[in-house]
Amino acid sequence: MYRNSRGRPGTVLAAAAVAQFVFALDMSVVNVALPAIRTALGFAPLDLSWVVHVYALAFGGFLLLGGRACDLYGRRRMFVLGLTVFGLCSLAGGLAQTPWHLIAARAGQGLGAAAAAPAALALLTTTFAEGPRRVRALGVWSAVNAAGGALGVLAGGLLTEYAGWRWIMLINLPLVATALALVPAGVPAEASPARRERLDALGAVLATGGVGLLVLGVVRTEALGWGSPVTWTTLAAAAVLLAGFVVAESRATAPLLRLGLLRSRWVAGANVLVFLAAAGQFTAFYFVSLYMQQVLGLGAAATGTAFLPFSLGLVAGTVVATRVTAARTPRASLVPGALLAAAGLAWFALISPEGSFLTDVLGPSLVTSVGAGLVLAPVTAAATTGVAPREAGTASGLMNSSRQLGGSIGLAALATVAAHHTGTATDPAALSAGYALGLTIAAAVFVLAAVVAIVVLPRRRAVTPAPRSTAPAETQLEGTPS
Repeated sequence: MYRNSRGRPGTVLAAAAVAQFVFALDMSVVNVALPAIRTALGFAPLDLSWVVHVYALAFGGFLLLGGRACDLYGRRRMFVLGLTVFGLCSLAGGLAQTPWHLIAARAGQGLGAAAAAPAALALLTTTFAEGPRRVRALGVWSAVNAAGGALGVLAGGLLTEYAGWRWIMLINLPLVATALALVPAGVPAEASPARRERLDALGAVLATGGVGLLVLGVVRTEALGWGSPVTWTTLAAAAVLLAGFVVAESRATAPLLRLGLLRSRWVAGANVLVFLAAAGQFTAFYFVSLYMQQVLGLGAAATGTAFLPFSLGLVAGTVVATRVTAARTPRASLVPGALLAAAGLAWFALISPEGSFLTDVLGPSLVTSVGAGLVLAPVTAAATTGVAPREAGTASGLMNSSRQLGGSIGLAALATVAAHHTGTATDPAALSAGYALGLTIAAAVFVLAAVVAIVVLPRRRAVTPAPRSTAPAETQLEGTPS
């Protein structure tokens, strides 16, 4: 096992927060810049969506592998490597001259994020001992993560309109440089393990291929539809690979993902919750952004600015959630937060073609965002509760993967439902009706998340296992059947 100091906790938190901010920012910053990118680089209409999808595909597909690599090769090492790759690919994207240049750069960003994101979260969970201090640190991390996604819309609109679309890539460089500069100042380096396990190559291939095909099949429904033979063939291949992954991991001596980890009610329940919460949150961003631009007629910069209340609500929700979780358990904040977010989305579903920002967007934005903030902070704490330090990277990669899959699958599914309801109509009334249906279903998703929190998550805290030299298979977590 690794022998490491805890470094400087404040520096670790700052480095992890800056890194997570930039990864979340890049999930949404390009959306409002797509028309400008198509004009500048000559993208074909059907190829333009790959600027968004290839990042999600590479990020989501390689997260489990990145998380396991953190445990095997060192969290600080993978954090620096991932950030460096991300920064170099951001520079390449900002200098892109052809469509394939930008798509390749976005894929490289996703790979870098898949290595650094689980390392950042694992650094937090191994630096801050389980309890109030870890809850507060994860609260900051969650608030920054949520703010990055929300502010990406604002940054994308302002940069595209006033500086040019290339700056949505180049803006990453000072942020990456800041995170890397903090590493030598206090991020701990692990010593080499006494006995280094080999990376589970078969598990890595099956997991990466299965998750990658799943994300690919879902995101391409935007162009192909759910009834396409290509869609179903891709999803069937993903199911086969993921089933093979489960079989392979059950037999591996040093698995990529120890299946016993999923027997923890904390870990399993939190991953289901983060999947559902991401599906609801990504859907809210998508439909509300479309409503403001296509129905209310707001421009890119105005739409981005209109998301500021959402960002503030997310931060406020995570602050409250951090205090509640530190005093009680993650469940105490998750349930009311999911129900509050559901109420906000149901309010959003009352949008009308004659609406305005003040009457149809501001109030629901505040309610939904506060509720989402109450969910995001404790679900991160829950996903790492009771996890041994030697599996911190794996647990972090698993949670980030669940978030990516939830966002991709939820958004694709609900966007298809809304588009089917709208049909070929393009008038404000038809568009509003389609968006309202998608937001109603998103509200139901958050209600389901509340039910999962009540039924699955334990009422008591788990205790992190003490470090031992025995095999990981012997680890037992509270809430795990013996």
